[in-house]
Amino acid sequence: MSNFRVNVHNIKIASPCSADWESMFGNERKRFCGQCKLNVYNLSGMTQRDAEDLLQQSEGRLCVRYYRRADGTILTTDCPVGWARVKKRVSSFATAAFAIFVSAFSGAYFSVKGVNGAEIGKFLPIPLTTPTPDYEPLMGAIAIPTPTPKSSPSPTPNPKVRRTAEIRQAI
Repeated sequence: MSNFRVNVHNIKIASPCSADWESMFGNERKRFCGQCKLNVYNLSGMTQRDAEDLLQQSEGRLCVRYYRRADGTILTTDCPVGWARVKKRVSSFATAAFAIFVSAFSGAYFSVKGVNGAEIGKFLPIPLTTPTPDYEPLMGAIAIPTPTPKSSPSPTPNPKVRRTAEIRQAI
């Protein structure tokens, strides 16, 4: 086992696979691929720590599936951006539901009899939908970048020694 920690956002697919995830047997975290006879792990169905532990234990010999965002990070279940999106979606849904509820009942109230007793025509509320971005899943054998060794700084010449040598040459 290596002494450096694998960052889940640094991995890349070395050899992409076209096998269908839905046709594999298993759950949302791990499925068995009948084509290559390997387990395929869904990193986007795990927390970041679980995914990094799995990558660390496998030492790079692993077949994975994940969703990568436009900014290059991998979507995991504990992602703060993902949670913010879920909260925003729930909030938007609640707001839309309330607006539809209020408009439906106010419309029903006024549709019976309008001002001065004139009957007003009926209307249908327009549902509010928010488009969600589509992420393409990536699947295949992984390629973990090797860490670059820290190089020791090169020694710098002592300026005092050089000046002394220059003075001696001048004499």
